[in-house]
Formats: sequence, structure tokens, C-alpha cells
Amino acid sequence: MDFTYTETQDMIRDTLSRFLADTYDFEARQKFIASDTGRDPGIWRALAQELGMLGAAFSEDQGGLGGGALENAIVMEELGQVLGIEPYLQTVVIGGGALKAVGGAQADALIPEIIAGNAIIAFAYAEPQGRYNLANLRTTAKRDGAGYVLNGHKGVVLAAPWATHLLVTARTGGGQSDRDGVSLFLIDAGLPGIVRRDYPTVDGNRASEIYFENVAIPADALLGGEGAGLPLIEQIVDAATIAVCAEATGVMQKLHQGTLEYTQQRKQFGVPIAKFQVLQHRMVDMFMEVEQARSMTIMGTLKLGLPASERMAAVSAAKAKVGRAANFVGQNAIQTHGGIGITQELAIGHYFKRATMIESQFGSVDHHMDRYEHIALAD
Repeated sequence: MDFTYTETQDMIRDTLSRFLADTYDFEARQKFIASDTGRDPGIWRALAQELGMLGAAFSEDQGGLGGGALENAIVMEELGQVLGIEPYLQTVVIGGGALKAVGGAQADALIPEIIAGNAIIAFAYAEPQGRYNLANLRTTAKRDGAGYVLNGHKGVVLAAPWATHLLVTARTGGGQSDRDGVSLFLIDAGLPGIVRRDYPTVDGNRASEIYFENVAIPADALLGGEGAGLPLIEQIVDAATIAVCAEATGVMQKLHQGTLEYTQQRKQFGVPIAKFQVLQHRMVDMFMEVEQARSMTIMGTLKLGLPASERMAAVSAAKAKVGRAANFVGQNAIQTHGGIGITQELAIGHYFKRATMIESQFGSVDHHMDRYEHIALAD
């Protein structure tokens, strides 16, 4: 695939790469995730105020750098290389993406706060029964005077322990899985009636189970039209899916690099195992999977602005490829390392955990293969 980044995009990558190399090595990350809060807030402030990275995907009129989906992909890939736990995906890609799509007073007020690093948004959309069906919702938002009353349960809400705002999907009409009747709300995370149970995830992030118990929310919390929010939700989830594909390419690159270095250091029969032809073939196969996944991710990123069916097909094709690649690269990295590959002390095992989580985040390989097939057959 013939593709060249602009000078500005290269500058974003180089600046962020140098910053993360200085502040986000494996030992530093281990300290972050072991702390009570699970992160270092100073990193987020630096990304916002020193580097301007939180504004990379926003227009210059909004105070950003004038970028979009490609800039998000660049940032996510760099975060993937250091196993970054910063809530960029939830805040900038998902929350910022929703605000850019609908505009209005909330966008005017909150986007500058995102760029400044003052606002963190968590996306509360998944429910235990929902699987990957974004319309399968039991959470309800019922009209109450000028506003709504929100009730329900959202599971595995990443970054919720740190969030100032929650982006919540809820049913304002229709049946449990109907496409009509789905609405999207952006609310203050500290409203009365919001109950959180926080916990660490296997890959070092923090998440929450969130329960909404008669939470009163104002009418202006609604993003887009009442009951017509599903297309917007699908749009931002597709953007998030491509963003985690970009993160995966960074993770897989480090898995390949770390495994290649290990084969050059580990000796058997008096020679480095990198001399063994079977392992040379394996390193090449891993490299090819990473590069193919990167190409599919770039293609999917470039197609995010197309009509819904074309966008969804490109996203599903990319996610299916990336999921398979993450599985192949991760498993071969662990097999080559042997037992030490899954120890807490070695970084490679942590990259493997993140690659494994990405395989199912926003849809498994099987889910996206099915979605791609349905779109193709409908054409």
C-alpha cells in the first residue's frame, strides 16, 4: 500500500515517541499501574499542555492541530508501543468524536476542556447481555419533566475510575434490541445515583461496573436526536475500533522486536537460536503479519468518512485481520520465549496480554467476519 504521512503527522509521531521513550518505559508503567489510582496524572497533563497531543485530532478553530482519524491512529500506535494506559481512546477518539459529530453548545464547552487535559470521558455502552450488539440495551432513560431519569447497568467501562464525564447509551423507546429508540447522553460522572465498582483489568488498565439508580440528567445531555442515536454510536465505535487496530500494530511491533532480540541473545548448542532456520522463518512471518495489519489499519482509517456500509466493511476487514495477526504474533512470541514469556518481570508477557484483549475489544474476529459478510451480501 503506497501511503505517505505529512510533515505535521511525522512531527506528531516523533514528538510523542521521544516523550514516551523518556517517561514511559516498562518499569515506569509498572509503577503507574501498581499505584492506588492506576496512573500518573502528570503524564496526561504533559500530553495536553506540553505536547498538545490531546488536540491533534481537533480542528484549529476548536484549539487543536487540525487533524483527524489519522492523527488518532498515530497517537494510538505510539501508545501501543509503550502499553500506554492513558484514556486517549475513551476521551479523544470516542468522546471527542461524538462531540465533533453533533457540535452545539456541549461541544463548544467540552472540547477545549479535553484539549487542555481537564476532561476525561468514559464510554458506558456495554451490557452483560449485549455481546457486540450496540442496540441490545436494558439501560433506560425516561422523560421526566424537562430532563430524563437514567436507570441501568454498564459493564467493563474502561477509564471510568478517572472520568469526569460519562458517555452513556440508553433506550428512550422501542424494544430491547430495536435499532430505533437508542439515545446517547453525555453526563457528569459525579451525579447522584451513579454507583461505581472499580477494578484493574488483566492488561493493566482500570475499569468499572457502573449502576445508574434513578439518575436525573438534564435535557441538554442528549447528543443528537432522541431515539435516533444508533448511527452516531456505530460511527464512533467504528472509529474506536480502527484506533485500537492502530494500537495493536504498536503492540505487535514490540512483540516482534522483543522476540527477535531474544533469539539473538538466547543460545542453544553454543549458538544463538536466531541462527536456526525455522526461527528465522518465524520472525519473517511475524514481521509480515505486523506490516499487513498496519496496511489494513491505514486503509480502514482512510475510509472512516465514507458512507456507513463502506465504512463498516473497511473497519470489519481491518479488525478481523488485526485480530488474527495479534493472535499469531502474540502466541509465537510466547512460544519462542518459553515459560519466562509469561512472567510479570518480562515486558513481553504484558504485551501479549494487551494483544489478547485487543482481539475481542469492539468485536472478535468472528463477529467482524460475520459483519463483513452481511454487508457484502447486501450489496
